[in-house]
Amino acid sequence: MKRTNLLLDEVLLEEATRLCGKRTYSATVDLALSELVRRARAGKILELAGKGLWQGDLARMRGEEPPKVKGRRVSG
Repeated sequence: MKRTNLLLDEVLLEEATRLCGKRTYSATVDLALSELVRRARAGKILELAGKGLWQGDLARMRGEEPPKVKGRRVSG
């Protein structure tokens, strides 16, 4: 942990502390920072959607093997 001094909006800090149920301002700020980082990381992941970076076979991972015909798989 790092000790630091911050100038914060008192009304906003009070409301945030009440809404999140934390007992201290430090815990409230820590939660807010953690949530900000979590959301930013999630946003970065969403930016990758549709980029074609993953080359796996989702059907195979799910165990959905293609039907077999006379001992051979049907190409699909």
